[in-house]
Amino acid sequence: MESAILQESDAEPAVETQRVLTAASNHDLRSLRTLLRIASAGAASVQDPENGYTPLHAAIAGADPSGKKPQANGVPSGEHVEGQAEEQESDNEDAISTVKLLLQNGAIWNDLDKNDETPGCLALRLGLTDLYNLIVDAGVRAEILLSRLDEYEQLKDNSSNEDPDTELETAPETASISTPPSSEEPTTQVEESTSNTLPPSQDPQPNQPSYLASPLSFHPTRILDASSNSVMMTWETQLMAQTATLLAPNPGLRILNIGHGMGIIDTEFQSQSPSTHHIIEAHPEILARMREQGWYEKGDVVIHEGRWQDVLPKLIEVDDDDDNNEDGKEAQMFDAIYFDTFAESYSALRTFFEDFVIGLLDEG
Repeated sequence: MESAILQESDAEPAVETQRVLTAASNHDLRSLRTLLRIASAGAASVQDPENGYTPLHAAIAGADPSGKKPQANGVPSGEHVEGQAEEQESDNEDAISTVKLLLQNGAIWNDLDKNDETPGCLALRLGLTDLYNLIVDAGVRAEILLSRLDEYEQLKDNSSNEDPDTELETAPETASISTPPSSEEPTTQVEESTSNTLPPSQDPQPNQPSYLASPLSFHPTRILDASSNSVMMTWETQLMAQTATLLAPNPGLRILNIGHGMGIIDTEFQSQSPSTHHIIEAHPEILARMREQGWYEKGDVVIHEGRWQDVLPKLIEVDDDDDNNEDGKEAQMFDAIYFDTFAESYSALRTFFEDFVIGLLDEG
């Protein structure tokens, strides 16, 4: 098998793409290893021109139990086949090994297919929990790595004759990053902001200023920015519903949400009958959509237009000597806070927890 692949390593890119996708779909680890070694760069993230599948999509789709025929050796579908459970377990292990191999060779964990599904979305829809968790873990690792890289300063190449030992001694250390909050607290899904050393057209990830100036496209299942990055997706609904129930188990609570997006979490909070419901949103097109959908007319909803970095200090810091502070108005306090912004780094989340949460979250 390996020799046959090596003899045809100069095949057209389309043929190479199909071979990688086929090997991934069949969980043919031996062939896939060889193809990834001899193929052109980026082979782990090629895409099928018809359905947009990457090798990760193909490997996950190939593990779909409903796609496997339960008929073998003339035994009709539905009848027990001895060893069938063992075979399915073996197939699952092969799928896991295939996904790990692809990720180790640079497969992109959040590429979209023609159905606007990431590999993780596909695994979740097919009920493949083990594969879904692998993709989630890859995404977390990628975000943590990007947050670390964002702390580095770019070294200047002042002289080609500079002593390399000296350069190593003067290389800056990375700033420490605080541990993300536990799963019991509201967490955030964010895109990592990037360095300003690249022109905007070459930025691999959006940053907040470019995102806020970017036109958005609204689809039934997601919101996309101008670069087709997913701002929010409907598959998050179940997660947000469970989070809203945990954060606001009883009616009459004071809620703060930062980042409206598609309105999923705010709709869930509304179903909990809060006494007051504050929403901070910065993107002008999402604010316009909120107005169209009637969020501004909801009696218990207070909408703050702008960046949370600008809004929160006004909620926390109330000057008792201010003539505009009627009746000694106190700072806003909340029983539950949810934070889910886009195009911000983990350092922004750290700032939110360190500088604002303690002044916003009421005791008990």
